[in-house]
Amino acid sequence: MEQIIATVRSLPGALVVTPEPGDDFPEPAWGDSFFCYAPDGRMPRNVQPYGTIVTKNHPADDASDLDTPGRRRVNVQVDRATFRELTGEEPRSLTRPRDYAAVDTVMPHPVYGALGWISVVNPDERTTDTVEQLLRGAHEAARTRFARRYEEGRAPGNG
Repeated sequence: MEQIIATVRSLPGALVVTPEPGDDFPEPAWGDSFFCYAPDGRMPRNVQPYGTIVTKNHPADDASDLDTPGRRRVNVQVDRATFRELTGEEPRSLTRPRDYAAVDTVMPHPVYGALGWISVVNPDERTTDTVEQLLRGAHEAARTRFARRYEEGRAPGNG
């Protein structure tokens, strides 16, 4: 996971936030990592991260068995065409059963797949390059959205 975090940190304007106890984040976020486009270096207030690394089960999101030691899941928001290419399905029409606990496998996010998110539990030899490419693409899409908002006169980071 450190390689993936380093890849994101190397992108221009990228912000990686990993909350810890005592930070201004709720306890369920502690230990997880959030990837945002934030050229000012501050966590955007009204913009969702384009990627995350989740380190534990969350309420209504336990299908990946992340409470087992050593398990992490990378999640990336992708466009519809990429989602179709990776999964063979439309985000809003997911019908195939999946083993969301399978490692090193690209699949729809167990909760947010219908919104165009993919996930990989413990990326390794088969999927690390794909995950890094997807994060680069998601970063570029976030940068483009940021530029569009800025050009429209909205203050950066304010949605």
